[in-house]
Amino acid sequence: MTAFYPATVQPGARTLPGHYYVSSSRFEAEIERIFYRQWFCVGRSADLAQPGDFLQVQVLRESLILVRDPKGQAHAFFNHCRHRGTRLCSELQGHFADGIPCPYHAWRYGLDGQLLAAPQMHEVEDFRREDYPLHSAALAEWEGFVWVNLSRNPQPFDEVFAPLQGRFREWNLSALRRGHRIEYHVQANWKLLFENYSECYHCPLIHPELARLSPARSGRNDLMEGPFLGGYMLLNPDVTSLNMSGQRSLPLISTVRGENQRRAYYYTLMPNLFLSLQPDYVMTHTLWPQGSDRTRVVCDWLFEPETLALDGFDPSEVVELWDRTNRQDWHLCELTQQGVGSRAYEAGPLSHAEGLLQAFGREYRRQMQDKAAKKVLGTEGFC
Repeated sequence: MTAFYPATVQPGARTLPGHYYVSSSRFEAEIERIFYRQWFCVGRSADLAQPGDFLQVQVLRESLILVRDPKGQAHAFFNHCRHRGTRLCSELQGHFADGIPCPYHAWRYGLDGQLLAAPQMHEVEDFRREDYPLHSAALAEWEGFVWVNLSRNPQPFDEVFAPLQGRFREWNLSALRRGHRIEYHVQANWKLLFENYSECYHCPLIHPELARLSPARSGRNDLMEGPFLGGYMLLNPDVTSLNMSGQRSLPLISTVRGENQRRAYYYTLMPNLFLSLQPDYVMTHTLWPQGSDRTRVVCDWLFEPETLALDGFDPSEVVELWDRTNRQDWHLCELTQQGVGSRAYEAGPLSHAEGLLQAFGREYRRQMQDKAAKKVLGTEGFC
């Protein structure tokens, strides 16, 4: 059985230094050392339901085409033609009826990335179509999510995600479908959002609607090291759902059983997914860093297809609670962004309610190959 523990911190634990959140040069290093090396969540498999369905996504400075081929295999292709680099796809979502065409000189690629047509290039000596497929990025589908890795030699997905294999089986995540979406633009560094999501020290003051439904000090964690962190919080005895009324208005997820009907689970999957597992729905946040002080956040609410098909399906009570909570959090993250940029700011001490922040800092510095801040966070000898 999985064991859960209260959050704790090591003696002398402190926050990351302020310049980690405001430095443009550090953000440039994060692009190369984290976002272009790690598995990055880019969407849901359901958005590529049929062969030819595509998404165009921007991962930092790289545009990718996600598409499903006739065999059902999903691919991620860099969004440029092998001829003269022309951007192939401008629309964010759609369907390719007859391959992937280049709008400049009519080169055309199959849904597997192979070059199918290159007008007049047969006149060029030694030109072979098979030498010019679209450049691809590694792609994996897991629990209904689509992940890409832009590294030339990515660590195998199954190896990285081994700690999560089977962990969320009870929610049958791959079968859930989107019932609502809200996009936010937050004027704060992506790491501040991770840290905010990872503690409820602030909840009684900042989230009165949420705090009356779930005890702020009830958190227990089972993942406390590495790129995946989190655990559960309890629902109050008189609460059946985390929504505005506290009373369930939509069916339970049919596969959720026992004590999980009284818990809400919250996990951060570095570098860009927050996963909130409730008894009656799942909420996700995907983070799309835009700069050292800007983050686009896409929040989805997922439900069983049978729930979405109910007459009068209405997720508004759920959405309103979390939209309020999100906006409260984003406001605090923006205030923190402003404060840590001060020349007078010094790394502050962490409380025992902020143990996952220390774990996040350790993993962040490991991925950044950054040893300079070890002493600041009270983790000498970690590396």
